[in-house]
This record gives sequence, C-alpha cells and structure tokens, in this order.
Amino acid sequence: GTFVCISPWNFPLAIYTGQIVAALAAGNTVVAKPAEQTSLIAHFGAQLMYQAGVPFEALQFVVGAGEVGGALTASDQIAGVIFTGSTQTAQRINQSLNNHAQTSGELPILIAETGGQNAMIVDSTALPEQVVTDAVLSAFGSAGQRCSACRILCVQEDVADGIIELLQGHMAELVVGNPTYVSTDVGPVIDSDAKKGLEAHIERMQSEATATILGQTPMSASSVVSEDEATFVLPTAIEVNSIDVIGGEHFGPILHVLRYKARDLDKLIDAINGTGFGLTLGIHSRIENIAEHIERRVVVGNTYVNRNQIGAVVNVQPFGGTGLSGTGPKAGGPHYVARLMKLSAEQGAVGNTTHSTNTQSTTQTQLA
Repeated sequence: GTFVCISPWNFPLAIYTGQIVAALAAGNTVVAKPAEQTSLIAHFGAQLMYQAGVPFEALQFVVGAGEVGGALTASDQIAGVIFTGSTQTAQRINQSLNNHAQTSGELPILIAETGGQNAMIVDSTALPEQVVTDAVLSAFGSAGQRCSACRILCVQEDVADGIIELLQGHMAELVVGNPTYVSTDVGPVIDSDAKKGLEAHIERMQSEATATILGQTPMSASSVVSEDEATFVLPTAIEVNSIDVIGGEHFGPILHVLRYKARDLDKLIDAINGTGFGLTLGIHSRIENIAEHIERRVVVGNTYVNRNQIGAVVNVQPFGGTGLSGTGPKAGGPHYVARLMKLSAEQGAVGNTTHSTNTQSTTQTQLA
C-alpha cells in the first residue's frame, strides 16, 4: 500500500532516506513529508532518488508544517506511517490511525521512533576520565539534538565530587560557535523556538531549590555571529536531587547530574523506568555483574556499556525504543523491512500472520 514517511530535522538526510527506501524496498509507494525546517535537503534527496530510477509514481515529496502531516496520517488511503519525531506528535498519529481502524476495520501500521529522557549510570569503579569524555559527547554532541543524547548523568555519590570537577573542566574547554569552523565543538540549536524553550528550562532550574547550576560553557569569541543574533544555547550542567524535577525531555545541550547511593541502585533504575521513556541508557562500570544487572532491569531499546550512548551503527546496533520512546521494530534491525510487507491470502495459508498483528496492537498501546 501507501506509506506516509515523516522524518525529523535533526538527521535530515539519513532518517529521511532510510524511511523511504525501506518502504520502497518492501514494495510500497511512499508520500514523504520532511520536517519543515529541513525541506531543502529533503528535496535534494528526493531528486537523487528520482535520478537513481525511483518512479515519480512510487515516491511523492510533500512539504509543509504539522497540519500537512496531520492530513496525510488521517487519510483512509494509507497502509501505514513511519515516523521519527516528538512523542506528542507520535501519540496524535497513533490516535488518528486508531480512528481509521474503527471505521475501516483495519489498523494501519505505525513504526515510530521518538525522544528519550536518557540516563547514564556511573558506579564507583568507572574510569572518571572515560566517563566524562563519553558523557560530554553524549550530552553536548550535535548540541544535544539527538534522540539518544544523554540527559541525566547518574553518579554514585562516592565518586561524584571528582567526576563533577572533571566535567566542569571538560565543559570549560568546549568551543561554542559557528559550526563551519573545524575547531567548533557545539553549534546552535535548530531555531528560536527551541532556544526559548531550553533557556526557559535553565532559568526554571536556577530558581528552584531542587537544582544547582554546575557550569555553563561560554561562547567562543571567534564566532562570526553574536549570541543575540543566533540560536546558541550554552552547554549547561545542572545538578538535581530527583529525576522527577526535570520535567520530561529537553532537546538540547543540557545535562542533568544526579547523585545516588550504591544501595539505592535498584531505586534509581525504577525511577528511570518510571519516566515512561525507553530509548537509550549508558552504563559505566568495571564490574560485569553490575552492568548486566542494570541492563536486565532497565526498560530501554539500546544499552551501551563503557562508551558513549549516541551513534548506533546500522545492522550492528539496530535503533529504537519502547514506551514513550517508540513502537514497532527497530530501524536497521532484521524485522524492519518485513514489517512493511503483508502476506497474501495464499501465503497466509502457509505462514501464520497472527503474531505480527498482535505485536502491532500491543506496541501501539504503549504510546497512548
């Protein structure tokens, strides 16, 4: 059938292309709607696909804001939606497809990869220098504008002071400025709306007794535009006394730091699971049993041990989450393309399709 592919602005070519090509490879036609902020690169990608031989009839390119995506996902002529973006938008799409099912009797497929309030758990055996290097890259790489970015650094209190001191020193060395310079570590966030939302969160944290600003990276003097004229948000580390005070995902260069007692590790894992998100988790420990215990108990799609938690490699680390972080098979995994196919009546006599249908119904409910 026809799939609607809605892609985000933070990976404007990679995710956009992956969605489209997967649906085409499974024999479907595609209507592609990129994020409004990155329509030009998506148009360029579509032209390359046409040049490569993809028929116009098989791929239609549509631009516009959220209402355009809403109209497409509400259509009764679609077989499914592949979406990457915010949890709120995914929930609206999920409801729209459920409405479609109530009238037509058939539930369209939804594969969604959304955000995460991703944590990194660090115990007292971890190597502090490695922890800080991986945490800074995970939190501030791409200006924190990755679904998998580290949002909460959870450090065992026995080593917290030393790691925080190293973190502050590392942040002071970051270069914030024009990303056309090779020396720049952190560029701007996507637009002024994103900047306002992130700075409002930092301001709220400054005014609350439950949080302390640990450090903020200054702007680079070499930037060709002033801070007032651009959408820079300075990388910021904030110590909090509870995950609950964070208030959801903040999609930018903001890292929250939380101390925990060794005896409260399971309580910490419960709190992380309790956020409802389940995309990525980082673990830093030199005790294999501890890492395995955390990995078993945490409910996330991807767990990374003693490394950064961004940059999943396709076909090596298939990427996707559960709960508020997504539904459906992981991108880059062995079941992704197969989920975009449907057995005919003749094939159904040989292969049972009940399992995949039930899986879709169950995982979509998790997003609601």
